[in-house]
Amino acid sequence: MAYQAPTITAEPQTTTYSLASLGEPHRSQRIARALLGLFFIVLGLYTVHGFIVSLVWGCVFAISSWPLYARMQRRLTGRVWEMLLPFLFTAAIALIFLVPLTTIGLEAAREAQGVLGWMQTARHDGVPLPSWVGRLPYGRAQVTNWWQENMADPQAVSDLLHSVDAGHSVAMTQRVGTQLAHRGMLFVMSIVTLFFVFKDGNAIIRQSLTASRRVFGKRGESIAQQIIASIHGTLAGLVLVGIAEGILLGIAYVIGGAPQPLLFGVVTAIAAMIPFLAIPTVGLACALILVKGATITAIVVFCFGVVVNFVSDHFIRPYLIGGSTQMPFLWVLLGILGGVETWGLLGLFLGPAALSVVHLLWRTIARERATDPGLDLD
Repeated sequence: MAYQAPTITAEPQTTTYSLASLGEPHRSQRIARALLGLFFIVLGLYTVHGFIVSLVWGCVFAISSWPLYARMQRRLTGRVWEMLLPFLFTAAIALIFLVPLTTIGLEAAREAQGVLGWMQTARHDGVPLPSWVGRLPYGRAQVTNWWQENMADPQAVSDLLHSVDAGHSVAMTQRVGTQLAHRGMLFVMSIVTLFFVFKDGNAIIRQSLTASRRVFGKRGESIAQQIIASIHGTLAGLVLVGIAEGILLGIAYVIGGAPQPLLFGVVTAIAAMIPFLAIPTVGLACALILVKGATITAIVVFCFGVVVNFVSDHFIRPYLIGGSTQMPFLWVLLGILGGVETWGLLGLFLGPAALSVVHLLWRTIARERATDPGLDLD
């Protein structure tokens, strides 16, 4: 009988893990990844913080003109247009800003040369009494006496002009030049950003929608749509309406005989982009018309400017901006004025966009609360 070795059956070794031991490493890893990602986001924002305004401006320009760009992109297909179309749109938007700024700069340089020539003449011959003083309805004698004592005497004018510190003027000129160079660099960066947003816009939109849905869900997409609608409404209600006001009042300046009507028209268009700010510019132009002796013309031009500004600010702008975002006019006005006070010119777009999101959230919360069966409104 053959020997059979005994069979040894090994009991399976079971290892038990607690839920805490399984979950704790994963939780710590998630926290570490979140902190690491937050660190690099803050580091990246700090690295480019000097150009954040330029990046935002480039995005605002792209969002404002994207409907027209997308329409042209669908019509003009081919590899040639992949680079040419973004370049053409970027150049066109850049010219929209460069042409008025160049006009203002040239007119300011021309006026500065005239002021320097006037100062040299005043030092030697004094300043003669203007003809409009004789047409003043009140205070004619007082103004004439003061002018003869302070402005008609060459020595008095020379002392007055000599009181202006030349060193202070040079320092101010240097500061202005530095600011212009800095603003010019930021503008160039905005245009470069605009070009690449146009070029890669479709990919940026897809990635933004994917990220928004993953992080915020469908409500995040609604917020993005509200911001885009606010920027489109602001472009139409502020920028385009302001340009239209500048054109209409510029024509009125030409007819009324205002000095430098083109320059005043451009300045009025820029000022009219902010509600109620066009009136001081119109008042200055009408005051110069009044100095020339055309009293009736100055009154007519000023009344015309007030009517144009009133219709724009109280009817056209609320319809264009509030209609696209379903915001009341008070919200629109607070967004514009608060945005300008906080962020400067960029606040024209950021202010209404921020308040449009707040208004959307408020309407959503109010609608959800109104439909809550447990809410007692009595």
